[in-house]
Amino acid sequence: MYYPKSQITPNLYTNGNEFVYEDSGLFYSGYYFKTSKGEYFTGRNQDDRPNERLIQFFYDGINLDLFPPNTPITLLNEESTTVYEYNTINPTTITYIPIYNPVLPTQQDYQNGEFRRYFCKKTNEILYIETDKSTYDKLVAKDVQIAWPLYQPFEIPWQLTGNIDQVEKTNRNIVELTSFQSKFPRLADYLRFNFTKYYNQLGNTTSGSYINGVNQGYVLDNRNGRITWVFNS
Repeated sequence: MYYPKSQITPNLYTNGNEFVYEDSGLFYSGYYFKTSKGEYFTGRNQDDRPNERLIQFFYDGINLDLFPPNTPITLLNEESTTVYEYNTINPTTITYIPIYNPVLPTQQDYQNGEFRRYFCKKTNEILYIETDKSTYDKLVAKDVQIAWPLYQPFEIPWQLTGNIDQVEKTNRNIVELTSFQSKFPRLADYLRFNFTKYYNQLGNTTSGSYINGVNQGYVLDNRNGRITWVFNS
């Protein structure tokens, strides 16, 4: 990445209320620079590394740093208009926003035949994020550490084992029902219509004990989000 000096605004500074790291969603405080394309990066300039990409943090297009404490902020969603007090969602108390961090099935989950997947949807747009249970629980509890007014948390049970056609049908029905009941459009698109993700065909063994990654000479490899059963010699 290189920009001519004429195309950057260097030596800008933020106290931590207006930018989050693109990768982690954590708030950033310190020096940053802006490019002519409207992009933001950490560091005084591009020579002050590492230059990590920043995302400007807004509530429904409103930069809360512009408002004094206790100012009513109106947040819109698809169903209603809700007014929150600024001190309820004060950005100085928020440490992060939800990021993509999916839960991977464990050996015990495969033995059970299913597990839970956790998601949240941006309240004012069709944007889904698959995340972990801790983030889901914080959103449900309206924890002040997370930007809960902006996201609707939900979970879905996910079939892992059995006849592959039945697994696909079951997971598809669950996704379609969740999408219909919660008015979550294009949820299946977000999942790329992959209703057999994490499926394990070895879960149907009839050899006696259930193949759980240990007792039948197999080990579970779920690196990089891929579920693979590898023979353990």
